[in-house]
Amino acid sequence: MIQTHLHDDVLEILLDNAPVNALGAGVRQAVAAAVDEAQSDARVRAIVIRGNGKLFSAGADITEFGKPLAHPSLPQVVDAIEASRKPVVAAIHGMALGGGLEVALGCHYRIATPKAKLGLPEVTLGILPGAGGTQRLPRLVGVEAALGMIVTGSPILGSKAAEIGLIDQLSTDESLAADALAFARTVDGPRRTGERNVSADPALFERFAIDNARAIKNLDAPKACIEAVKAAAELPLDKGQEKERALFTALVTGDQSKALRHVFFAERAAAKIEGLSKDVQLRPIARVGVIGAGTMGGGISMNFLSAGIPVTIVEMAQEALDRGAGLIRKNYEATAAKGRLTTEQVEKAVGLLNPTLDFGALDDCDLIIEAVYENMDVKKEIFARLDKVAKPGAILASNTSYLSIDEIASATARPQDVLGLHFFSPANIMKLVEVVRGAETAQDVLATGMDLARRIGKVPVVSGVCYGFIGNRMLIPRQENANALLLEGATPEQVDRVHTTFGMPMGPFQMADLAGVDIGWHRDASRIENVREALCAQGRWGQKTKAGYYDYDEKRKPTPSPVVAEIVQEFRQKSGITPREISDEEIVTRTLYTMVNEGAKILEEGIAQRASDIDVVWNYGYGWPRYKGGPMFWAEQVGLSHVVAALQKYENALGETFSLSPLLVRCAAEGKPLDRPDVR
Repeated sequence: MIQTHLHDDVLEILLDNAPVNALGAGVRQAVAAAVDEAQSDARVRAIVIRGNGKLFSAGADITEFGKPLAHPSLPQVVDAIEASRKPVVAAIHGMALGGGLEVALGCHYRIATPKAKLGLPEVTLGILPGAGGTQRLPRLVGVEAALGMIVTGSPILGSKAAEIGLIDQLSTDESLAADALAFARTVDGPRRTGERNVSADPALFERFAIDNARAIKNLDAPKACIEAVKAAAELPLDKGQEKERALFTALVTGDQSKALRHVFFAERAAAKIEGLSKDVQLRPIARVGVIGAGTMGGGISMNFLSAGIPVTIVEMAQEALDRGAGLIRKNYEATAAKGRLTTEQVEKAVGLLNPTLDFGALDDCDLIIEAVYENMDVKKEIFARLDKVAKPGAILASNTSYLSIDEIASATARPQDVLGLHFFSPANIMKLVEVVRGAETAQDVLATGMDLARRIGKVPVVSGVCYGFIGNRMLIPRQENANALLLEGATPEQVDRVHTTFGMPMGPFQMADLAGVDIGWHRDASRIENVREALCAQGRWGQKTKAGYYDYDEKRKPTPSPVVAEIVQEFRQKSGITPREISDEEIVTRTLYTMVNEGAKILEEGIAQRASDIDVVWNYGYGWPRYKGGPMFWAEQVGLSHVVAALQKYENALGETFSLSPLLVRCAAEGKPLDRPDVR
């Protein structure tokens, strides 16, 4: 787990626990023993702790959470390092995150490379630094800088760390090891961070909470982080650590941390493809083609351009092509105006784009993504043309959000090369990609799609073929019930409030107004069969027309619409419905529990590989609050038996087409989680 090397009078302790030098029990025991032995070794004048491989340490081994504590604990190791009678220097490269940085804070001195990343990101897992990080960091860099790092969890570069006093000396990757040994020989003796004092105006903490209220919201961990840092300014180290540990224990056993840790592991599990042969070779992707220069096609193209992959984008008309290429440049320039890109980076990305009207120009592309509107006939026509143009071995992908990849693939003589790559809008920003495996999709095609999605910074999830795949299929019962609830007595604002109070960024009707109420509308203003079609017929297409389920002012601020209320009342009268009072509990059951039920069907049918994949889809594609884990995790926290009972209670209101998932019912009855293979 570690290596030790005595360089004349300096003992080097090398963390050697690949791949990220996680501070598991074995590492902790070895480091503690090495530091202890050095105390009585007359040959050792000083100690250097450094990480082997590409980084110092990515922190604690979170797989140990919830398991019996193995001694020594990380706080005990950090305290032992700080208590060393011989000076200890941390030599940091790559990254020192979480427990890794806490080990460095326990050291008496720190040397790092300018591009090393240093941070305490525990808040993203719903916890706080539990090995003295909230107590030592403020003593080194001051309360305000420490709050910024600990409460947000955002890392800083070594160069910035040197500016604020976290790092004593900068080095380079090449000379760090030698510089750390030389530096260790120059220090006079231990300089213990815990013995320093720090103070702050009490109003600073309240002001920080107010300034960051939007980010903190309903989250427990950021509030606890503020409380812990405040303890550092008011208490000696040992008492502050007691406070920190109490806060840590409360958080780690709480629902939010359990959910956030679930999301952490779920994202990593989603990257794994079940049944994939170990010897599968990825197909090389050097150039990408995109068919359609609209909003989706342009956004998809930007992902590849930003990753340095050339893109050929094809349109049917010059005006549409120019508009699409112009929007890509405009988006890049807007990002540069915010300081996130340089002019050179913008020009490099745009320079990789080849806009053309020539469909045949796709003949040298290794991956071609169709991104035209949702019409099966059009898509099959495009894929039939691609079959004649694309080179052998090229991957053919559709960005369809609902339609059958198998039917699309049937238009080609190479269905093994076809898959779905469902990007979410706006495609250059949203992280999720549903990678849709058709019945004949080859293993190397699926593996390449997953790998490429990660290369361009996305979070990919494998889906099987069904209408709407994972995410949009689960939206269907939510939207159907939301619409039914309107007629039965609810209002758009009541339904949306239940969802936003729950933690969703917006409710069903707010989302419809944002996306466009007219999406998928048949465009026949004389054919009005429901409230949505009535809105469309009146030009109430959502935010873009300043009217949808809500009325909007110049700043797109929504207000309840009397016009919508009148339309809803007309449909109630036509349908013979007497409105009744709708409870929030009924809205939760009919719009959220029905999604869980649909998710269980998706799992049972093998559309999703695992329940946690469904959660990843909803975290990254629809803004499900991470601190609630995802719809499937949340349902298990609520209790599957409770979900089933609630759905049974409203079964009549859910309509004739509703049916309970047998998997959900079975798991609820047997007290088993949804992901147990023996109940699939």
